[in-house]
Amino acid sequence: METPTHEVEYEQMLLSRHSFLNQRGGRRKDSLMERSAYILLSRIRVQGPMSIGELSDAFGLDASTLNRQTAAAMRAGLIERIPDPEGGMARKFRLTGEGTRLLDEEREGIVDILEQVMRDWPHDDIAAFASYLRRFNNGIEAIGGRPWPRP
Repeated sequence: METPTHEVEYEQMLLSRHSFLNQRGGRRKDSLMERSAYILLSRIRVQGPMSIGELSDAFGLDASTLNRQTAAAMRAGLIERIPDPEGGMARKFRLTGEGTRLLDEEREGIVDILEQVMRDWPHDDIAAFASYLRRFNNGIEAIGGRPWPRP
């Protein structure tokens, strides 16, 4: 027998493949940056400068994966290495002006698409949906032990 949880699983699977993200090699066709860079920059923006170790803990990824991702983001001019602002030994990554600009532009492109998707929804429905998504993500984060800071 199918349960509402089965329906959530199925809808989540469909959401992950929908064309508003239109993944082609990790990017929407009109995307300014790869999905991994978008997520990386979003985390650094909300949390502040982060070391490889902090990024590894935050994402649950090994340092070699994050070294590749941060190197690519540095080559693209999206992030830069700085001394730890708190005086620690590890160098940290922070967004560059260009990284901030492209992140804002990418986010606005996604928001524009989402507004098209939900253009006929009442404001209260959009607010309720956002609340349910936050609750859903908080539950996933609690199980994984990796909460995502929210602005």
